[in-house]
Amino acid sequence: MNSEGSESLSKTTKSILNKHGIRLNKNLGQNYLIDKNKRDQIISFGNITQDDVVLEIGTGIGTLTIELAKKAKKVIAIEQDSNISEILNQRLKEEKIDNVEVINEDALNIEFPKFNKIVSNLPYQISSPITFKFLDYDFDLAILMYQKEFADRMNGEVGSKDYSRLSAMLYFKCDVKKLTDVSCESFIPKPKVDSTVISLTPKESKLDKDEFKVYSNFTKALFQHRNKKIRNALIDSRHVICSLDKKEVKSRLNNINNEKINEYLTKRVIVLTPEEILYISKELNPIFND
Repeated sequence: MNSEGSESLSKTTKSILNKHGIRLNKNLGQNYLIDKNKRDQIISFGNITQDDVVLEIGTGIGTLTIELAKKAKKVIAIEQDSNISEILNQRLKEEKIDNVEVINEDALNIEFPKFNKIVSNLPYQISSPITFKFLDYDFDLAILMYQKEFADRMNGEVGSKDYSRLSAMLYFKCDVKKLTDVSCESFIPKPKVDSTVISLTPKESKLDKDEFKVYSNFTKALFQHRNKKIRNALIDSRHVICSLDKKEVKSRLNNINNEKINEYLTKRVIVLTPEEILYISKELNPIFND
């Protein structure tokens, strides 16, 4: 972060913000990358070519956007803050860059235009919902920066403290690879935690859309009570997987004749592999939703 290039990026960022009277709000995830080496490294991970349409969420004033646009066919830049998105539009005009579509919307509330790659320094507070939303789209590669603790959970091993709904959901969808850590010193304002850049590479799915939806519902229900026994987790989060009342769910669980399922019901959620959760969801969904 002490290189001449990084000092230049820092000064440029601060100058633009001061010029427009912008005060960044950490609570909105407005932590801007000012480390040129890390910025360039993140972009290089994306292996961007002139055939790529790149989606960027939380673009800010264009630290990644402008450099991505120089390499890609097109960049779809989504920024919720209207003042910030206007600054980005001005910068693009000044740089004579015309292959960026700036969308001033909440990324969680819109349908994304067609893209094939994602490169983003994601706002921390939307990390989970935006990642789950990405899983609904087809893409070739995603290069994403998250809070380090969140990134660790993306590849959490079964039974570990990092094993989570996120790990289980990604298991069937993407290969997750840690690429590099980014110090909190690389941002303004400086966050309290370090960040991690990861890649998501979609897997050939063995589940169709309906199967994955059922699996997703059961995963959500179970991990709301990750340390409980599966039977109790399903009863307590029954509203996620069916419309039955508590008494009826208990009754149907009591009447299951499948020895393997009954054995699973006595285990704790955190020790279940994604494959086992899938098996449970396939066996129990017809019982709860007949």
